[in-house]
Amino acid sequence: MLPIAELHLHLEGTLEPETIFAIAERNGVELPYADLEDLRARYAFSDLQSFLDLCYANVAVLRTSEDFADMTTAYLDRAAAAGVRHAEVFLNPQAHVERGVPLRDVMAGVTGPLSESLRTHGVSSGLIVAFLRDEGEESAMATLEAVLALDAPFIGVGLDSAEVGHPPSNFARVFERARAEGLHCVAHAGEEGPPSYIWEALDVLRVQRIDHGIRCLEDDQLVQRLVQDQVPLTVCPLSNVSLKVVNSIASHPLPMMLERGLKVTVNSDDPAYFGGYVDDNFDALMGAGHLCAADVATLARNSIDASFADPSRKRQLMSELDVALADPGIDTVHQGPPGSQP
Repeated sequence: MLPIAELHLHLEGTLEPETIFAIAERNGVELPYADLEDLRARYAFSDLQSFLDLCYANVAVLRTSEDFADMTTAYLDRAAAAGVRHAEVFLNPQAHVERGVPLRDVMAGVTGPLSESLRTHGVSSGLIVAFLRDEGEESAMATLEAVLALDAPFIGVGLDSAEVGHPPSNFARVFERARAEGLHCVAHAGEEGPPSYIWEALDVLRVQRIDHGIRCLEDDQLVQRLVQDQVPLTVCPLSNVSLKVVNSIASHPLPMMLERGLKVTVNSDDPAYFGGYVDDNFDALMGAGHLCAADVATLARNSIDASFADPSRKRQLMSELDVALADPGIDTVHQGPPGSQP
């Protein structure tokens, strides 16, 4: 396995069905599913909103700091097995505070395992607080101020959830505030939303990375801009297929994005819902004939370079990657642990 960075991962989207049932039992939460198979049967999505509806229903089991810590640790276990050496993960505090979970418990549960992740899992990490765009700018600003007041460790802000009808420009003041605090800025744009949302994220929010961004190919001028400025795009292939943004892995635009010189990375988004973790995404792309070993190496290098890891950590990871690429015994094609499924 090659060492890689994962830059587009929603912690709430890592809750596996078994974990949902286990935490629900611990907290005395009655689930609206007959059993595990009943829950799994609902993982056939028609669009982004159909996924969000199920995901938000399932996070209702998260009630305590312990719950959030267990969720975070489970992701780190699986990420380390996939070859992830650095992870920058999203958390949506609004989805929990509005249910009555104290913000302090939410943040402590997540930041505890992340603060120890390099020691415990060999994975350096950073937390990105993401705002639910359908909740509006006022709620996002209040969330940012509340997290800042806690003095909790996080490295940046993001913008996610329902994209259509909620352009990035609606959140200009929030991102200006975040930049004033020295925080990194990223935003989901150009998945279900149009290429104009990518322009807004770049020019209004002044983001450093675009999450998804696959619809940039519809705008040649935008592609030129992204290539010239080497703006990273955190693409999530299995997610795109599951949400019907792309018809199939076979027709996924990632090869064209690489061919045009875009700085693409591969990520898993909400892996418990979309068919797999980052190694599974690589395996699916390989299975479709999209990637050669050189492409996998490029994607791994892109992921490290596009991360917000400090310069010394980046140099360390790049050195690890160079060593791995020089080792004929390292499988640069199959990313996953034994038994992983594409």
